[in-house]
Amino acid sequence: MKKKLITLLFVFTAINIFGQAPANKTNYSNKGLSESEIVTNKAMKPLKKVALDEASILIYDYDGSLFSYDLETETIGWTVKAADSHAEMCANKVTIADGVVYVPFINGEIFAIDNETGAIFWKSRLGNITDQIVLKDQTPVIHNGKLYITAQNQNQGSNLYALDIKDGSLVWNYKLDSATNEIPVLFFDNKIFTQSGSNVYSFDANTGKVLSQKNFEGTMSGKPVTDGQNIFIANDKDVLFALSPDKLDVVWQFKLAENQYNIKERILCNNNTLYFGAQGTNASSLYAVDSKTGTQLWKTDFKDDNIEYIIKENENIWGYTKKAKLFELDLTNGEIAFETKLTTLPVSNIEFPNDDNLLYYYCDAGLIQFDLREKDENVYYMRTSLLDNIYTAYLKIIR
Repeated sequence: MKKKLITLLFVFTAINIFGQAPANKTNYSNKGLSESEIVTNKAMKPLKKVALDEASILIYDYDGSLFSYDLETETIGWTVKAADSHAEMCANKVTIADGVVYVPFINGEIFAIDNETGAIFWKSRLGNITDQIVLKDQTPVIHNGKLYITAQNQNQGSNLYALDIKDGSLVWNYKLDSATNEIPVLFFDNKIFTQSGSNVYSFDANTGKVLSQKNFEGTMSGKPVTDGQNIFIANDKDVLFALSPDKLDVVWQFKLAENQYNIKERILCNNNTLYFGAQGTNASSLYAVDSKTGTQLWKTDFKDDNIEYIIKENENIWGYTKKAKLFELDLTNGEIAFETKLTTLPVSNIEFPNDDNLLYYYCDAGLIQFDLREKDENVYYMRTSLLDNIYTAYLKIIR
């Protein structure tokens, strides 16, 4: 009896020191969810693989409508909108898998759409129309027949959902700790990695079982990425962490320069090098860091300006700043290979067609085709009306 009591006391002591193991809060049906968290779905037609309409670009307009625009004929092929007026904001990104477009709307709806015709395979709604869940800054992550996405609800907190891509029905759900979750999840090694407030989680992608949970000081607000070995995620201040994928142990951490912060989604990994943009009070910087050791390889500063967006293209880093400066940096040393001041401010990602001399972005006026040789901005598609409050837009060349 004395031996059992000592063992029990040791267990309680360990819990107090290391923190309580995460409780199993995974739901596999709507029975375990409140009315504001349930998943309702409606299948219109059987999901199937669809050929790609490679002459078109998808435009998720900042008024919340998604449409296909033919770059050759300069005409709109189809348009899809959410069911209610509260969704008049883009706020998210789309994913294409096997010719099917998966688009989340800010009001909690998710559609699966034929990229050629705009026909809807299925619709899902997270939450209900009276107590809406919000989908914001989300990219649907598609793997092994499932769609992974996080959603937030002011009254119920935030949730991680796994949906069946055949019909949009619920596979599993996990209630997260923080009320806000505005960062896409990462799929790696058949696990889902996400942050929630000061916590970072890993889940079994098939079952939704919590595999690891680690608490940090401050809010974890960075997009998780991987080099195929470790996971990298930043807090909302000035530290980037390298974590082991199995136990989320800290492998190394990198501190930004003084008065810099807020990496968020401005991060990518290529050939064991991390590239990330940090904003700052006097200057923002784009860093290159060895993903194995956390050693800084180079840093390029943008004085009196802030980096808004970065992407890797043609073995270099492209991006733009808050003051509409379009730039290209050499991957190897961070030197500026191309730079120009735009007359229109991008509000979207940058898309590159097969023509190396062109790129596309969206602004408040519409779709801009930018000629890199002439440094010329051509309004390729002009919006018929403008909104006062522009949050974001998103482009996706179908290929």
